[in-house]
Amino acid sequence: MLRALALLLSGIATTGAVAGEVSIGVAANFTDTTRELAEQFEAETGHRVSASFGSTGKLYAQIRNGAPFDVFMAADERRPALIEKEGLGVPGSRFTYARGKLVLWSPTPNAFEKAKDYLAQQPFARLSMANPKTAPYGLAARQVLEHLGHWEALQAKLVRGESIAQAFQFVVSRNAQAGFLALSQVESWSDDEGTLWHVPQAYYQPIDQQAILLERGAGKEAATAWMDFLKSETATAIIRGYGYDTAN
Repeated sequence: MLRALALLLSGIATTGAVAGEVSIGVAANFTDTTRELAEQFEAETGHRVSASFGSTGKLYAQIRNGAPFDVFMAADERRPALIEKEGLGVPGSRFTYARGKLVLWSPTPNAFEKAKDYLAQQPFARLSMANPKTAPYGLAARQVLEHLGHWEALQAKLVRGESIAQAFQFVVSRNAQAGFLALSQVESWSDDEGTLWHVPQAYYQPIDQQAILLERGAGKEAATAWMDFLKSETATAIIRGYGYDTAN
């Protein structure tokens, strides 16, 4: 009996050793997608996912200040490239896991017929966007408004969220009548159909969202498994389902 108990305890210890945990810092626009990816990843591998969400700029600053992340999933390619250059990421591990799409959205049906006229005439009190300094989707929104020649004229009506998630909250709470948001956020929102404009890609620089394995995650099975999973057909299908493009 003692031998059987010893074998049982040994089996439990072995099982515990196999399962690991990966800690990831993720751009706020990818929140819903990450949750579904994590659920699938955990079911397939037995590893656990611990995710923290925020603006890419703030996550980058946190990593530089020692935040305990194993993987950084940004909403741009610039910050992961800096992480790699600064020696905080594993060289060669960086890749594009998604390409984001920017939209102008109002939860009010028939809020506008032509988005360009809507922006030019400014019938709204507030227009939401993410902070261009910390959030890639905010930078894209600024590029759109500059392209259309409305950036300066709209300054008094712009409300800037710290992240694209906060920018979205400004709109759904009706604190802003419309906003430049990630398509994935709008497609995940079921309460209001609203009015949607898919911003032409030519109006802003591509939002290539890159992931990089951080030095803290080097050698961790769960972290490596997560990076591999992001490139899998299963993950790609989930990512596309949330309104993103992918490389494969």
